[in-house]
Amino acid sequence: QVQLVESGGGLVQAGGSLRLSCAASGSIFSINAMGWYRQAPGKKRELVAYITRGRTSNYADSVKGRFTISRDNAKNTVYLQMNSLKSEDTAVYYCNDLDKSYDWGQGTQVTVSS
Repeated sequence: QVQLVESGGGLVQAGGSLRLSCAASGSIFSINAMGWYRQAPGKKRELVAYITRGRTSNYADSVKGRFTISRDNAKNTVYLQMNSLKSEDTAVYYCNDLDKSYDWGQGTQVTVSS
């Protein structure tokens, strides 16, 4: 069973950038699509971006043009580069595959101050 550990969150001013990492304890090479999710206080967890094994990516409209997802299969790591951050991006960020097959990690908190 793959375990997922998210890191890289923090406090940043609006307009700033952060790079999140999701390290898997096992190989992600065979996982077709890995995604980044987020959950803001009082809201449901939502998918913000995913990337397929062939490195095709897809983004929620709310982050399109600002976030970039990538994966390094050799390092078993998925990244989320977040630029032009907005206060509405404040949330706990998690990674998982699109079927949410794995136990959720602890997430990483992103707080954007306006």
